[in-house]
Amino acid sequence: MAQPTILIVDDEPHILSTLKRALELEGYRAVVAGSGALALERAAQEAPELALLDVAMPELDGLEVLRRLKEASPELPAIMMSGHASIETAVRATKLGAFDFVEKPVSTEKLLITIDNALKLSRLHRENLELRRRAEGDFEMIGRSAAMRQIFDTIRKAAPSDASVLITGPNGTGKELVARALHQHSKRTAGPFVKLNCAAIPQELIESELFGHEKGAFTGATQMRRGKFEQAHGGTLFLDEIGDMSLGAQAKVLRALEEREIERVGGSGPIVVDVRLIAATNKELAKEIEAQRFREDLYHRLLVVPIAVPPLRERREDLPALVEHFLRQACAANDRRLKGIEPAAVSLLMQYDWPGNVRELKNLTARLVILAGGESISEEEVRACLPSVKPVATAYRRGIALRELVATAEREIILRALEANAGQVSKTASELQVERSHLYKKMRSLGIDPRAE
Repeated sequence: MAQPTILIVDDEPHILSTLKRALELEGYRAVVAGSGALALERAAQEAPELALLDVAMPELDGLEVLRRLKEASPELPAIMMSGHASIETAVRATKLGAFDFVEKPVSTEKLLITIDNALKLSRLHRENLELRRRAEGDFEMIGRSAAMRQIFDTIRKAAPSDASVLITGPNGTGKELVARALHQHSKRTAGPFVKLNCAAIPQELIESELFGHEKGAFTGATQMRRGKFEQAHGGTLFLDEIGDMSLGAQAKVLRALEEREIERVGGSGPIVVDVRLIAATNKELAKEIEAQRFREDLYHRLLVVPIAVPPLRERREDLPALVEHFLRQACAANDRRLKGIEPAAVSLLMQYDWPGNVRELKNLTARLVILAGGESISEEEVRACLPSVKPVATAYRRGIALRELVATAEREIILRALEANAGQVSKTASELQVERSHLYKKMRSLGIDPRAE
């Protein structure tokens, strides 16, 4: 492990030599500077892990050196030294970002403890930043398709408000990512983001999870417990799979939204909560309402801002960027060198229907990183992981003009799209993102009967 470098700045040579010798005996690498100007030069050259700064120095004093060091390296911990420090000086140093203040003559034992604490705190701070960076990467939304651009636009418009949001879409499409993006770009970003998967909690415990309970409220309630609403106070509460919530719990959620207060199970009084609610479901709530499994009033209360996340098969153009993103994540998580992927392998991935959506793609990419032998993932390695994908016959045929090959491919695409949309030309045009009149014209030119509608 490399020795931490400590910059010592003082205009008294004997203090520089004494502190340098003491730090080197403890295993540190000490760099000295006899003036503020020289300190800034040494800091730029040596990139120290910590700075020891005398306050009283001619020309450029310690506080000005601290200010300039912090401008260049905001995370650099600094300890100030002074024989005549006032409270005002200490306050100014703290505001400028000093870690601590030690008095002269400096006690070597106390200084070493202070240095050790400062370095430990700095290391923890760096590790926390790295963990946050990785976490943000895990929750990054990827996509340039028309569907994703529309979602990004809705997030941009809805995030600053406190309006409830209902996110719909199949499992594995990234509904939680949308919820987190709404929170991160909201006025509540400094508050908590609390998540509850309603499908994973037994119905008899869902109210306790949401609203908390008092000690003795039921068998097993050995102590008071705060629920998700209280935990999310000042932030965002994300209720995933809200379509699986019981009708009784739905009524209490509606009341909490309407009155902005909750009551713990077994409690005797209301508790005010300030929460922005985001809900998600893979169910069609309109059908759940018809079946009397979901409250219509809660549905409309949630549906202030609706966001529909499409399955991956409906935004295949995003797949190459997603694969690249997940490759970087998987290589970092499994301590592997960054792997590439052959274009033919990506083409094969794009032919798969992805019933598990983006989650399935992420897991498959991790599997390929772990099992693939070379520096680049091959088509054969992808095919081994996706046995249901059969080779697609090439559209090229010897002796056939490009114009005819393209027309054949277009005809096949339109016929399949019409079949998927029960022969409805308007719906097919919408799905293919072309004007209805243009699709009619194209169908006539390709010999497809427009009366199929």
